Amino acid sequence: MKIQIKHEQGLGPIHEDALAIRKAVFIVEQGVDIKDELNDQAAEENAIHIVIYVDNKLAATARVLAESDDTWHIQRVATLFPLRGQGLGRKLMEYIETLAPSYGIQNLVLGAQVQARGFYESLGFAAIGATFFEAGIQHIQYEKRAIINY
Repeated sequence: MKIQIKHEQGLGPIHEDALAIRKAVFIVEQGVDIKDELNDQAAEENAIHIVIYVDNKLAATARVLAESDDTWHIQRVATLFPLRGQGLGRKLMEYIETLAPSYGIQNLVLGAQVQARGFYESLGFAAIGATFFEAGIQHIQYEKRAIINY
């Protein structure tokens, strides 16, 4: 299994690949309305889009947005169904943590679906605050402060 991870800021071919994964997971599989998934054009244009390819095929994605000078907000983390359980989500998050210091980022925050709670906690994220609903799905806010470079 050959794994490649690529990223780009803004719109372009990696963003298009990220959208394909997001549509398959969030819209088709989870039933999120396309208006909710694609509700922020500025975020699409300004975010760093990250895609994992397995054997040159789409596999997983995330996007990160600057929340402040030293904090990224991780969003839209998704792995295509047939490739789940192979550690790609962990590789994606480790890549983000490795990339972050080159942008001056020391802290990460995200709103995770409650069903992914164990995954994010295993990566050292701490839950903060009460659960909330986004696109009809229960989420919880997480943070990871003073990340280290792998």
